[in-house]
Amino acid sequence: MAPIKLAVIGAGSAVWSIRLIGDLCVTKDLWGSTIVLMDIDRERLSVIYELAKRYARETGADYKFVHSDDRRAALKDADFVINAALAGGHHNYEVQRKVAEEHGYYRGIDAVDHNMVSDYHVFGGYNQFKLFTDILLDMERLCPDAWLINIANPLLELCTLGTRISKIKIVGLCHGHLGYRELASALGLDYRRVTFEAPGLNHCIWLTDFRHDGENAYPLIDEWIEEYSEEYWRSWKPEFWETQMSPAAVDMYRRYGLFPIGDTTRSGGWKYHYNLETKKKWYGHLGGFDSELGWEAYLSYLRRRLERLEEIASDPSKSITEEVPPVLSDESVVPVINSIHNDKEAIYQVNVPNNGVIPGIPHNVVVEVPAAVSAKGVRPVQVTPLPKRVMEMVIKMRIFRMELGLEAFLTGDRDVLIEELLSDPRTKSLEQAERVLNAIMSLEFNGEMAKHYRSKGKELAV
Repeated sequence: MAPIKLAVIGAGSAVWSIRLIGDLCVTKDLWGSTIVLMDIDRERLSVIYELAKRYARETGADYKFVHSDDRRAALKDADFVINAALAGGHHNYEVQRKVAEEHGYYRGIDAVDHNMVSDYHVFGGYNQFKLFTDILLDMERLCPDAWLINIANPLLELCTLGTRISKIKIVGLCHGHLGYRELASALGLDYRRVTFEAPGLNHCIWLTDFRHDGENAYPLIDEWIEEYSEEYWRSWKPEFWETQMSPAAVDMYRRYGLFPIGDTTRSGGWKYHYNLETKKKWYGHLGGFDSELGWEAYLSYLRRRLERLEEIASDPSKSITEEVPPVLSDESVVPVINSIHNDKEAIYQVNVPNNGVIPGIPHNVVVEVPAAVSAKGVRPVQVTPLPKRVMEMVIKMRIFRMELGLEAFLTGDRDVLIEELLSDPRTKSLEQAERVLNAIMSLEFNGEMAKHYRSKGKELAV
């Protein structure tokens, strides 16, 4: 098997990166390859680099690991690029959220999609969009034939933007569809005997087919709701990420006619998100992933994991494989790379331009669907059309918000940002919208964004 050069942009994401390294080390088809770990946070990067070398030694995996804070050096002659970067990190978004809450926007104006803070960045999103387009421009010069595997949020916006402005081959990957396993478990089913289909948009996918041993399993969902759900919820103490079997998920099923999968359970509209008490009603005692309690639990988890990894990295006597066992995870990034590079065709859930796969969605909007992946590329599989209610009440609304965000970024038109804020039920006046936008733009790290949105109707050169 011929080796590859894989560049990982945003490799300082400690929890995700170490799992990626584990998946690489157990994938012998890719041994002999060079893995360039790139991040501007040198301290975090050094931890991951040390753990990567140790993981390879402990497993006997044949990889050359390199670390760099120079993105262009990392990208030069790469065969595959993974983008996991969050511009400014969580800190900047927490600062923006605090400012927005001071102006009457509970959980911040980056949460317009009623989803996790890092999911939809119309306003703070300039920095994320700009970083992504810079990566694409660098790839066009330094590795034009490489595949870009994007896992960074907002995935729908980034992948749609990238496929519209660049010829780089892009595929978006997310693990949200694995929520079907939690659904199967709640129903008492072995997920390995379950097949499913869940098309839609990233973080907005719907269970159009659900079978156990080949038989329609949707009646089992109905039975669980009617006979067991109330008892389940009475003793339910979910972790911050556990929303698949929440009251909100069941309510969305009743409203839209299909069961929501994964992060979709948090994308059902303001009904579930007005305040903390509302969130607790629908998502349990923490209020779900994007409440103040759930989000702090998430950040605390990240801090603990980073501290643990730093502890292992600083002590050569500690084993990283004992902490992260060398078993292929449920993430599809490494398997997708292997399928493309070594022509091992398999079906994966991917995010690619629609091109007619889901009726009613424009061809140039990126959708999340199953696809056959091999050396021939990524070939989406035709899926069951989404029903009118899901399309009209959820999908088209999500696309509309995405288009506003991309229009604002590409034109620099500040009025588009104001239009987005005026559609937010938390906005009570034009003056409030103007004030919060000015406050966000005035933050030191948003200087470039403020200059960009001074223009009006001017196309961005990308």
